Amino acid sequence: MNKVYPDAEAALFDFRDGASVLCSGFGLSGNPENLIRAVHKLGFRDLTIVSNNCGTTDKGLGVLLQSRQVRRMISSYVGENKEFERQFLAGELEVELCPQGTLVERIRAAGAGIPAFFTATGHGTRVADGKETRAFDGKHYVMERALSADYAFVKAWKGDRWGNLVYRKTARNFAPAMATAGRITIAEVEELVEVGEIDPDQVHTPSIYVQRIFQGRDYQKPIEQRTVRPRPAP
Repeated sequence: MNKVYPDAEAALFDFRDGASVLCSGFGLSGNPENLIRAVHKLGFRDLTIVSNNCGTTDKGLGVLLQSRQVRRMISSYVGENKEFERQFLAGELEVELCPQGTLVERIRAAGAGIPAFFTATGHGTRVADGKETRAFDGKHYVMERALSADYAFVKAWKGDRWGNLVYRKTARNFAPAMATAGRITIAEVEELVEVGEIDPDQVHTPSIYVQRIFQGRDYQKPIEQRTVRPRPAP
């Protein structure tokens, strides 16, 4: 059971124009940088990408927006990406905005084999337009469909050759749910180890959800907004 590929381009051997992708990342934390760069370099187009906020204007998934490789975005947040905002307002990009909690639950539901669920979030707003609504115990809910994709791109801190993954801190974000909901899950890791080197109690994503894995390189890990405060006087 060899799931290891030499690099991102090799792991994308069957990727194609028009593919849908669940892409981990919260801002720029946990971005699968190698996979994003490979998709950009290989020039795939007409992509549908599910991501919390599509990186920033010129980093992370924002690079794919800049090069017009993305046709549709499903996201919960636009604020830190001026190009995302511009294309959305200009009608150049199809956008489905989804409340953040609902977005991750739609992905989690897909991984669990649950086709739809009801949530109170969004009832009475445009989020509910065209969707089934129902009352339970006197409270109104909106039906949301599960959200899967052709591929899931996730970035982990450590993984073994079978695909067991460990994430680190904020980089854990959407990745565990997305790894379960991609038809093909590709994991890039900072450290690739032998099977047995990861304590089973520390595994966040079990290997059964991962089809391909490779060790990434040249990570930049940019900081979205650097804020500092004056040091107190001695």
